[in-house]
This record gives sequence, C-alpha cells and structure tokens, in this order.
Amino acid sequence: MNTAAAKEFLRKNDIRFVLAQFVDIHGAAKAKAVPVEHLDMVLTDGAGFAGFALWGFGMGPHGPDYMAVGDPETLSVIPWMPGYARMVCNGTVKGEPYPYCSRVALKRQLDKLAARGMTLYTGIEPEFMLLARSPEGKLGPFDATDGLEKPCYDYKGLSRATHFLDQMVSSLRAVGIDVYQIDHEDANGQFEVNFTYADALKSADNFTFVKMAASEIARQHGMIASFMPKPFSNRTGSGAHFHVSIGDAKTKNLFHDASDGNGLSLSKMGYHFTAGILHHARALAAICAPTVNSYKRLVVGRALSGATWAPAYIAYGDNNRTACVRIPGGRLEFRLPDAGCNPYLVSAALLAAGLDGVDRKLDPGKPNNRNLYEYSPAQLADDGIGLLPQNLLEAINALESDEVVCGALGSELSKEFITLKRMEWIEYARHVSDWETGRYLEFF
Repeated sequence: MNTAAAKEFLRKNDIRFVLAQFVDIHGAAKAKAVPVEHLDMVLTDGAGFAGFALWGFGMGPHGPDYMAVGDPETLSVIPWMPGYARMVCNGTVKGEPYPYCSRVALKRQLDKLAARGMTLYTGIEPEFMLLARSPEGKLGPFDATDGLEKPCYDYKGLSRATHFLDQMVSSLRAVGIDVYQIDHEDANGQFEVNFTYADALKSADNFTFVKMAASEIARQHGMIASFMPKPFSNRTGSGAHFHVSIGDAKTKNLFHDASDGNGLSLSKMGYHFTAGILHHARALAAICAPTVNSYKRLVVGRALSGATWAPAYIAYGDNNRTACVRIPGGRLEFRLPDAGCNPYLVSAALLAAGLDGVDRKLDPGKPNNRNLYEYSPAQLADDGIGLLPQNLLEAINALESDEVVCGALGSELSKEFITLKRMEWIEYARHVSDWETGRYLEFF
C-alpha cells in the first residue's frame, strides 16, 4: 500500500486519526494519535516519542527522539474505536533503524532468513482471563457462575461470554485477522481465541492487536481482560503457544516429511530446528516467560492448580503437552511462551535458536511421549531431560551466558532486557508479601 492508497483507505473509512503504534520491551502497545492530515509525517520522518519515557529504549532524558515510522502494509481500521486506524511502526533514531526496537530486532532476523531464501511462519494461540472486581475489591472471573472444578470447554462458560467474544471476533475478522476457533480454557474465566498463522512479522503484529482488542472491548463490557501468566495460584496459567514452520519458494513447509520413521511427519531440518530450541531452552525462557509471575506457571512437582498444561521440561514429543516442544504433525508447537511475552522478541529468539540447531545439525534425540509431570528426578536424569528455569533470576542468568539468543536480540537490546529483568527480580525479592506476613508474623 503506497501513500496514495493509504490516504484513499482512510477517506473511504471516515478515519480521522491514525494510531502510530509500536511496543515497548515488554510487548505492551504504545501509540500516538495523529490526525490523518499528517499521515505523511508518520510515513517519512515518523511520529516522535521521548524514548526516556518508555521501557527498554536505552535512552537518557537528554537523548534524541525515538521516531516511529509507519509500515503502510499494516494500516487497518480499529473497529472498537470509530474514526481511528492503526499503523504498526518501526523504530528509528536519526534516520537509522533503532536496535532497541523489538520489531526492528525481529526484522533483522527475518532478513537473515530471507537471505537463505526462506520465510518463518508462526501461529500464536493466546490465552487470557476475563475478570471483574467484586464490590469488596476481590478479583475473580467476570461470571460468578463460572466456578467448575474442570471448566475446560464448558458450554455455559462460553455462552455467558458471547457478548464480549462476538464483538472481539467480529472486530478481528473485520481487519483480516482470521479467527477460526474460540474455547473456554482450563481456568475459570479463561478463554483462547485462535487466529490463522502467517509470516512471523504479521503474526506478531496480529498478536499485539489481539491484546489491544481484548483489553479495550472487555473494558467496554465492564470486564478486565488479563494476559498475566498466572493470576491465581489455584488455577492454570495463560500460555501463548507458538506453532512454527519454515517455507521457501518451492516448499510451503520444510519441516514436513511424511516418511519420518518416528511417525511425527518431521523432516531432518525440523529435527535440527527442534534440537536448537531444546539446546537454548533455558535462555529462551527469559524471553518467552519474561516476568516473575511467569514461573508460577512453569512449575516442577506440586502445582496448586493440579495439571498446569505448562512445560517445565526440556524435551519434545508427539502429542506430549508436558514437553516444551510438541510435534502435532510436520510442524513444531513451542509451548514455553506465556501470554505476557513480547511476540517480536520470542520470534527472533526462537528463530536464532532453531537455525543454530540446523546449522550445527544438532540431534534432539528420540521423542518422549510420556507424562513428564510424573517423572522422578532420577528418571529425568536417566533420560537426559533437563529442567527449564524455575524463577526469573535463573532464566536471566541463562540468557546472559547464551551468545546465540542474545545475538538474536542484538547486543544493545539484550543488555537492556537483562538489566531491566534483574531490576524486576530484585524488586520482587525485596518485597514482603501477604503470604509472608500471614505465615511468619506470629510464627516464632
């Protein structure tokens, strides 16, 4: 879409403002509203932002402006904001791509893959919770009747959210995001809205738009849409599984091989890519599970929520949802990312990790299709199955020592990410929680 076509699109849709939109290092959507009369500014110099006011942009209070330059191919209406359109932006400073911009980091990795004649495809499955506060301020499912012990796929829970879900899905489909199924997930008030896979950059853009839609449409219905990984200790957490494949000009899916002797329909390239992910899994955890709260979801042993559906084990299998990589036939399902992840950074990191496995011809070993939640430490050791980090500090330490994953983000962005996440861990470690005071105040 060129400038003339963009202006005609805005005119036909009665758009008054364009949101110049990007994400910070956490994946949170940021934007400025620009009157359509100044569209040329967004497409050329970009909309200006004080980078010091944003998380993870490596700027001091006297640094140059962060300029968000619009990608016209991403222009779309915002159905729940009449008169507004959205344009995803790439970050520049002084006319050059800015290395602290998450989308720039992903584009750099995708360009490297394109130089090999290949394209990364991803399909992201975001989970989220629809919540409300009681008059006393207690947070819980928006529907007080959604209280089953095993609510997954519950018809009643789905039915009672249709006023929100219908508006959300209609809004997404109106801008070309093809939603193909919706379900009530395994926690009370938890839902999953699946949309069709695309090239990795478009999928990351779409995932961000899904979060924007859910949060604002939920608010209009008196709800809170939360993508927090683990809001409740006694309920399952919210994941964002990435389905991954690579194609080239001749073959749509280079990971598929119907003659695979393991019965997974996976090619040699697919196995090598899987091995790369497993080899770098502990470092990838910092990117895919990027908060203190994320590790309340990735538990080994006793979970207060029963089955967690979250992988804590560095392994892969056929239909094995206890492993961090599942092979649902000729593609990979990377189960480590949670709903709080930055999809641009996850995509860049997993691509670099997988290609490292391809380039080095790493072997993932035999698939494991057993319930790893039931394995003892001795059984895990005998099968050579490692554990993912069990807290954010472990994950950050693993990331810091992993040149491949840090390289995927770039030296500037990886250092900034590590610095911010160490700060987050320290703040958490110094915090005194209600659990601590309840347990210890009169304990001794």
